Amino acid sequence: MRRNRITWVTLALMSAAMVVPAVPAQAAPATSAVTQTTCPTGWGSLDKARDASATAPVRNVRTGRHTCFDRMVIDVPGAGTGTGYWVRYVKQFQQDGSGRVIPVAGGAVIEVRVMAPSYDPNTGAPTYPARPGRPLPGVDLTGYRTFRDARFGGSFEGDTQIGLGVRARLPFRVLTLTDRVVVDVAHSWTGR
Repeated sequence: MRRNRITWVTLALMSAAMVVPAVPAQAAPATSAVTQTTCPTGWGSLDKARDASATAPVRNVRTGRHTCFDRMVIDVPGAGTGTGYWVRYVKQFQQDGSGRVIPVAGGAVIEVRVMAPSYDPNTGAPTYPARPGRPLPGVDLTGYRTFRDARFGGSFEGDTQIGLGVRARLPFRVLTLTDRVVVDVAHSWTGR
């Protein structure tokens, strides 16, 4: 009988241990620190170039705002990654061929030259509906941190020229992606 009592007591204690509620784990303390985005630095502001020319014409120019930079995209469908460019800061934006100065608003001006025409090379018909000296069609720079103005220079001898007005001389990079050339201009030198 004593043996049954010990077994019963053991079973009772084991059952009680199973139904004791577990102590909840302590939650991690809440942090009040705000996560800051670290922006890339080191792009520099010197000329950037890639020697290649596309026979495919420019079809569109568009812009976008990002956390660390403002972006301009020049679409050259059919060019693949073979489009050349020359992007640089200039004192004044001058139209190829005529040398005419085209005023571009901003603290500094970047000349964006894409080695692709903005017309059909076979017919001469425009493929991008911009007019020299005028703002880029469909591009609204309201609210941008860095971009101030974008003017079409023209298309001369197979190159398309754009004047990009920016807040100040800031670091930039140029990327050639499939069917487009991308120009990113940083919001600051410090990566914030």
